[in-house]
Amino acid sequence: MHFRYPLADGVKTAEGKDYIVVATTRPETMLGDTGVAVNPEDPRYKDLIGKEILLPIVDRRIPIVGDEHADMEKGTGCVKITPAHDFNDYEVGKRHQLPMINILTFDANIRDAAEVFNTNGEASDAYSTELPAKYHGMERFAARKAIVAEFEELGLLDEIKDHDLTVPYGDRGGVVIEPMLTDQWYVRTAPLAETATKAVEDGEIQFVPKQYENMYFSWMRDIQDWCISRQLWWGHRIPAWYDNDGNVYVGRTEEEVREKNGLAPVVVLRQDDDVLDTWFSSALWTFGTQGWPENTEDLKTFHPSDVLVTGFDIIFFWVARMIMMTMHFCKDENGKPQVPFKTVYVTGLIRDENGDKMSKSKGNVLDPIDMIDGIDLESLVEKRTGNMMQPQLAKKIEKNTRKTFEDGIEPYGTDALRFTLAAMASTGRDINWDMKRLEGYRNFCNKLWNASRYVLMNTEDQDCGFGEGDIEYSLADKWIESQFELAAKEFNAHLDNYRLDMAANTIYEFIWNQFCDWYLELTKPVLWKGNEAQQRGTRRTLITVLEKTLRLAHPVLPYITETIWQSVKPLVDGVEGDTIMLQALPQFEEANFNQEALDDIEWVKAFITSIRNLRAEYDIAPSKGLDVMLKVADEKDAARLEANKAVLASLAKLEDIKVLAEGEETPACATALVGKSELMIPMAGLIDKDAELDRLAKEIAKTQGEIKRIEGKLGNEGFVAKAPEAVVAKEREKLEGYKETLVKLEEQKQTITAL
Repeated sequence: MHFRYPLADGVKTAEGKDYIVVATTRPETMLGDTGVAVNPEDPRYKDLIGKEILLPIVDRRIPIVGDEHADMEKGTGCVKITPAHDFNDYEVGKRHQLPMINILTFDANIRDAAEVFNTNGEASDAYSTELPAKYHGMERFAARKAIVAEFEELGLLDEIKDHDLTVPYGDRGGVVIEPMLTDQWYVRTAPLAETATKAVEDGEIQFVPKQYENMYFSWMRDIQDWCISRQLWWGHRIPAWYDNDGNVYVGRTEEEVREKNGLAPVVVLRQDDDVLDTWFSSALWTFGTQGWPENTEDLKTFHPSDVLVTGFDIIFFWVARMIMMTMHFCKDENGKPQVPFKTVYVTGLIRDENGDKMSKSKGNVLDPIDMIDGIDLESLVEKRTGNMMQPQLAKKIEKNTRKTFEDGIEPYGTDALRFTLAAMASTGRDINWDMKRLEGYRNFCNKLWNASRYVLMNTEDQDCGFGEGDIEYSLADKWIESQFELAAKEFNAHLDNYRLDMAANTIYEFIWNQFCDWYLELTKPVLWKGNEAQQRGTRRTLITVLEKTLRLAHPVLPYITETIWQSVKPLVDGVEGDTIMLQALPQFEEANFNQEALDDIEWVKAFITSIRNLRAEYDIAPSKGLDVMLKVADEKDAARLEANKAVLASLAKLEDIKVLAEGEETPACATALVGKSELMIPMAGLIDKDAELDRLAKEIAKTQGEIKRIEGKLGNEGFVAKAPEAVVAKEREKLEGYKETLVKLEEQKQTITAL
């Protein structure tokens, strides 16, 4: 609505009009207007600053003030100011010392008489409290219609325009929330913020990641007084009492108030009905939970704490307020303010797989308990919609739930969920949840469980080398010890740097790829065919490395590691205690590290992997024994081959391994590089030449077709110009992949043709 406000004292605008036009979406609040704001740079109105208007209906003279809150480009450029009923107007009113007139009751009806206050919240006689009788007791929206009608009747309704408006609604009552003048308790935060800001500037408190310090500083360097009273049923009640004369007394208890102020028993006191802001109570947490204000042993021992873990969305609401309150109330023996904690580790917020914030109304919220224990579809629907009061919203959530979780949610277990959260804890602000990763880490837990069963099957009731008897460690034993030391070193470094994602990945890489996929396979030839001393060495390595691995993984996989450790503990000398939780976290030990063993096993792994890759490329059955030849590059590779012939023959399924003499001729072979040496598999008799050439021809034709298709797409200027950059880059990446595949297929074709 656009209303005409008449100018007082015969003043006219630059255009010769005796009124200015103000725009409003809440006409009923004009009864409480105490000013009109214009931008001081607006040439249309700047000459009117300091003049007055006659507020229609109530005939109140109110000033025109210059304030940047008025946007020259928005609406008419004139903004009505109602300090008692609008948050922005309240700030404008404070800047220009405009009185505040409350026209509404707590039921949002027009009052019989207004309340007039100055900017300090004190009763004022700057304006009359009278309001037009016909509006007394009228509901606010009925008053809105009546006031618009009266403006039209007075000839002061300029026009009505459609306007998109964001209106706050109460989540319980479902009605529009009205700003309201009330008496509240505040904490003056500026002096507290100064000390708390300096603590972070001086490095007494560190934020991880460091960029969140900027968010902290932006709040603290522009801080406002903190309203700490809330009109709720539950909470810590404000420790203030009032007598019948309106005097206020503050103390811990009513008895303390009476004693401190010498109040006679006949003086009636009433405690404030408000409760403390939740964040106020939370701000006392670091010291209030440890016996403060008494200087208890807990306080001396555990305060300040070391690390606070929190989300970035409450850095101001909680973190900053804890720092301010702690540094104000807690001092060391020299009177220096104590910090509550030394490091603030800030986590991201978990969103759904599309990057949307999890919301009940969207139906994309996941309950961790459901992922741990599992839940069927019908129970999940009932859980999400059963208590909803809004049928339309319930139907929407049911539809989304049935579409997203067609088969319900499988049980994944606590450890898998915990590991997933750790693995996704990057330094970014958002974590997009992925059920496939949760499924993958459940498989990882199963992998650890099955690997542990293999170790226990081969060590329980066996001689594990802790007593008498010779012991001989294999190259694989020395290698896995060295790999574990590297993993322990990396894991601890990542924890020190608060990179839980990288720590989890280190555990995953070591357990899955090194311990399970390689070391357990490398132990089989020894356990099956080695002598007693070699078997003792491998059993001892198996059980000791597993025990250390369980301790290393325990922080991110607490339950499965505890369960397995209870079975492993009796088999390892020197390991005592009732729980893995009280065991030491493994650290890097130089004495157990052997670089030569690492290099040698990497060569062995490359040899076995090359054989397996060639089998896959040429479609040779994994069970078929092969004869291989090796053209060694140096004596070291020859020594590695000789020392590991039994392992290579066993794991690569080889009939014979021959070292070629220099210049020795070879038949047509499939080849691969192992380090600097060349590995060759004679192909004659291994494959059906014609069938393989036919298969390769089809693969080559298919690959050439894909290359042509993608080249055509990338050659289309319209596609390249309109498609997102990431899509174009993906197509180029696919093209390069197909070209590499084509080169390999052509090489295979040449090899087979030469047979």
